[in-house]
Amino acid sequence: MKEADVEKGLLSCVHCGFCLDACPTYRVTGDEADSPRGRLVLMRSVSEGKLPMVGEEASQPGGVGYHLDRCLGCRACETACPSGVPYGHLLEHFRNEQEQQVARTTGERVLREGLLMLLTDPKKMKLALKAGRLTGGKIPAFAARFVGLPTDTQLPLPADLEKASAPLPELIRARGEKRGKVALLTGCVMSVLYSPVHTATAQVLAANGLDVHVPRNQTCCGALHGHQGKLEGAKELARTLIASFEGTDYDALILNSAGCGSFLKDYTHLLKDDLEWADRAAAFAAKVKDITEYLMEIEPRPMTRWIQTRITYHDACHLRHGQKIADAPRTLLKMIPGIEYVECVDADQCCGSAGVYNYLQPQLAGQLQNKKVENLLATGAEIIVTGNPGCLAWIEQGLPKNIAAPKILHPVELLARAYGE
Repeated sequence: MKEADVEKGLLSCVHCGFCLDACPTYRVTGDEADSPRGRLVLMRSVSEGKLPMVGEEASQPGGVGYHLDRCLGCRACETACPSGVPYGHLLEHFRNEQEQQVARTTGERVLREGLLMLLTDPKKMKLALKAGRLTGGKIPAFAARFVGLPTDTQLPLPADLEKASAPLPELIRARGEKRGKVALLTGCVMSVLYSPVHTATAQVLAANGLDVHVPRNQTCCGALHGHQGKLEGAKELARTLIASFEGTDYDALILNSAGCGSFLKDYTHLLKDDLEWADRAAAFAAKVKDITEYLMEIEPRPMTRWIQTRITYHDACHLRHGQKIADAPRTLLKMIPGIEYVECVDADQCCGSAGVYNYLQPQLAGQLQNKKVENLLATGAEIIVTGNPGCLAWIEQGLPKNIAAPKILHPVELLARAYGE
């Protein structure tokens, strides 16, 4: 962001306090500095030269860096804000400034850089998960201590890694009368841990008369880099991804990962000051659609298979607050014959995953996970549904380990069953 945009964004906060109850970290700590309003005051103090961005003072409670690190970046405050404060963009800007100036410990650097390296490279991630089987999914104690993680930190190991990461065909043909053609973004974490979700996505789209193209030369979208203040890295990845889809004829670029979808739709902002890429980014972003959003736009074909079960839904933050999509997934799920839908208390509150937040701030993330699981279990649902890989993995880790515990699925997995797949 240019300094004029930063100043305008910071001054747009009128300190009304509507964001307080919407903020998960403020709900947990009750600390004003852990609220969006409080963090904006800290950002403004840095911008005006009243507080340092880095140093011992900044890394302690009450310091700018300390409270920026504790922010989930869930953007629930944006939904609650009557003044339209661009909190997400301001957070990314100040985190970018922070990462350029702060001198983190060796352990912190290893953890942050290691997570980005693994989670944005499917080959390395798959290799790490295979190695993780040797420890039952637990990060070795010595490694956990070195990077400041609890020694019981668990990797999200799927029961069948090969099935979870199986690639899709490059083309899945439409069923019935053809209504159009779309491309599917496979992503990084989704392609390794949740390939069955991609399969279900393609099946649902095909059942609705769409040819589904799955380009092989896709790369990381840069979302995790952007959220962690690595904006130059995020921009480079964005340019590469845009180029990989240019020249491909499709009606929409479909995503089933809320965090990636939100970031891709924001490419227009990310590259707006890049003369070569600004228009290309805007054209690319205009075609990005969440799977549930797109199905509602084209009017889904009737689902015929009966699924008699009780379900509840958790709003992935970057779907609800980043993309402003709340009704589409609920409407689609309620259209499934036999479904009993139960709304969850605080369904729009973050589960604590937030990209790599659960590794960087495990204590706060754990508290949010416990509250989320408590609310989900209170619905009596047999199936929990949510549309983001981080939420899927983190909520599943927090569920009771018994046969009566609910299953957790992506919405398209239920929709595919309802279409007879």
